[in-house]
Amino acid sequence: MKNKAKQTSELNKKQSLVMNLLSEAKGPLSAYQILHDLNDNGFRGPTQVYRVLDKLLELGMVHRIESMNSFVACRQEKCHEKNKDINLFTICKICGSVQELLSNGLKNIVKSLSKDNNFLLKSSVLELNGVCSKCKE
Repeated sequence: MKNKAKQTSELNKKQSLVMNLLSEAKGPLSAYQILHDLNDNGFRGPTQVYRVLDKLLELGMVHRIESMNSFVACRQEKCHEKNKDINLFTICKICGSVQELLSNGLKNIVKSLSKDNNFLLKSSVLELNGVCSKCKE
């Protein structure tokens, strides 16, 4: 897999716009929020946004937060190479911040559970909901 800097330079205009918006966002964004924010930049419907998001997901540059039906920029270097089948996030119930975590231990546990139950794991997203350190204070 190519590194993220090289990937970013190979994105088309709409992909770059979405990637920049997600990278600068303080929290996860829904496809409709992205559409609203980029409407003046040639995005005319949700299909265009979802097509771009699908490509960015495939490249490992963004992640989908399942419980929020929203997306965040990947902030982990080589995440897609290391953790392509298991993603772990903490989600603050107060401020809505999302943090991506990498855990080889968790990855091994999930794979072991899958193997023990004769289950072929394709992907897994684990979302931990709670209160972040900033909101806890």
